[in-house]
Amino acid sequence: MRSEQDNGNSLNEEVESPIAALKAKHKLGKKKKKLHFKKHTSEGEGSSKLPKKFYEKELAKLQLELVKMQYWVKFTGTRIVILFEGRDAAGKGGTIKRIAEPLNPRGCRVVALSTPSDREKTEWYFQRYVAHLPAAGEIVLFDRSWYNRAGVEQVMGFCTDEQYRQFIQDCPQFERMLVREGIILLKYWFSVSDAEQERRFQSRTTDPARRWKLSPMDIESRERWIEYSKAKDVMFAHTHTPESPWFTVEADDKKRARLNCIYHLLNKIPYEDMTPEPLELSPRKSADNYIRPPRQEQFFVPQTY
Repeated sequence: MRSEQDNGNSLNEEVESPIAALKAKHKLGKKKKKLHFKKHTSEGEGSSKLPKKFYEKELAKLQLELVKMQYWVKFTGTRIVILFEGRDAAGKGGTIKRIAEPLNPRGCRVVALSTPSDREKTEWYFQRYVAHLPAAGEIVLFDRSWYNRAGVEQVMGFCTDEQYRQFIQDCPQFERMLVREGIILLKYWFSVSDAEQERRFQSRTTDPARRWKLSPMDIESRERWIEYSKAKDVMFAHTHTPESPWFTVEADDKKRARLNCIYHLLNKIPYEDMTPEPLELSPRKSADNYIRPPRQEQFFVPQTY
């Protein structure tokens, strides 16, 4: 058996861990009958003039329509691809989250590819994106897409000039193939001002829950605002086509950007309400013949809150 001194050392080591520290803080809060958490500046704090109740009410309406749309997509076998592009901290991730949140994940996937592997670098450029295209009845949301080549890769020098020129030439043809195949393709560019992007970057430095979003690439992009602007202009000039046009979302106000984007995409998809009729559940069977095992034979999560 451990001595009392050993037990004391163990406790000290436990409190040093993050979980144990939180547990110790909670015990302290219990004595005061109130939990106190340090307030950090939120990235979205003060970034929207929309009243919270209005935003939540409108978002709920739009999310219900997204569910209706998904029923239609599944029933008709429609395939949908939606691309989300834009500057760092423009709000793409938050919009994608609100779109995917109410949907059945078996029919809606978010694709956010990491840096290509050595093998993928030797493949046809579009090859690894093709692998994630939807089958019948599926929706795919690309959090950044093949347009990496026209943006970050070109600006940061991660591709050659020849590879860039080849992409600019091939991309419209690739997208025409997708559209001819029957895929609904929507492309959104989230536009954020220099001042608002900087505000969001600064807030990420003080918010531990969002600090992971501030990557070395994001920091480098701060110094290349003009280069990214020029790259975006060239990209639009070559890839804004009748078959797959770009739609720009003004994103200085995150909440407005989310509502406007979702409302727009719903209007671009010719769905019909195919929501199933409400279910009528039969009475549950009696559980008289079942005896639950003793509570002491199970491990329960402590009622901390």
